Amino acid sequence: MDQRLIPAPADPELGSPYRSFTRDEWAHLRADTPLTLSVDDLTKLQSINDPISLDEIVAIYLPLSRLLSLYVAATQGLFKATQRFLMAEAEVKVPYIIGVAGSVAVGKSTTARVLKALLSRWPNTPKVELVTTDGFLLPNAELERRGLMQRKGFPESYDGSAILRFLSDVKAGKPSVSAPVYSHLVYDVMPGEEVTVERPDILILEGLNVLQPSRMPKDGKVIPFVSDYFDFSVYLDADENDLHRWYVNRFMTLRQTAFRDPRSFFRKYAEIDEDEALSIAEKLWSGINLPNLQENILPTRQRASLILTKGASHRIQQVALRRL
Repeated sequence: MDQRLIPAPADPELGSPYRSFTRDEWAHLRADTPLTLSVDDLTKLQSINDPISLDEIVAIYLPLSRLLSLYVAATQGLFKATQRFLMAEAEVKVPYIIGVAGSVAVGKSTTARVLKALLSRWPNTPKVELVTTDGFLLPNAELERRGLMQRKGFPESYDGSAILRFLSDVKAGKPSVSAPVYSHLVYDVMPGEEVTVERPDILILEGLNVLQPSRMPKDGKVIPFVSDYFDFSVYLDADENDLHRWYVNRFMTLRQTAFRDPRSFFRKYAEIDEDEALSIAEKLWSGINLPNLQENILPTRQRASLILTKGASHRIQQVALRRL
């Protein structure tokens, strides 16, 4: 048979907006990026029930740190080129904003903290700030008034306008921009408490719904998405069954730790027997967190610049980088 008539093997990535890498392929892209974190550093950075090792840093996060250093440098170069084109006077540099999204219990907080630690240790020591969208949740009293306490974490439970104002002010280079503070211990926004960012070189914004599109208002007025302010975004992905297991395990672990604090909103769950606590954890997952994942979080995965897919042990197995 004429070999020219044999069709070429199908490219599994043909037409995909992403280029996929195995763990080993991605790890090879580290090149000479130095390891600047120690085991003690990782112990301080990881969240409960979210194990992370130096091997994970070397294989996944050092290549990502290298990629981001190239992207940030390219963005700064584009800014300077625009200034030359406009023959404008030097303006305040625009912060590079990175979004970190994903389900409850997937390990967003650990990833965001690791990124902050790595990026702040680049040779030029940029100023890196980390803010979570938890602070922009509506206060519990307001959620109760609106009948949204059982929808906490869903898009409608946030002050979306406040998030957009915060990001707009940061991108505009304002010298000082504040965000509200949330306490996981008391499960509420802390009145009068704020975290202030002052002209960071890089801002990391971490949250469940940071890639969520805005809903079109009735008057047709265009409202920007939170992600419109991102220069780069990371989505942490995992199988639903693993997320379920991680969430329940974390809940049961917290019964022996944070829930025992007298100030804890969840103090009552530390006092009940294990079977009842397990039943409550299952209901919280199936009634709140799973629907939020399926309806709001997972559909935004394809909007990310980078997708990190975890296996059952929290180890990242696959990386997908959006094509430019």
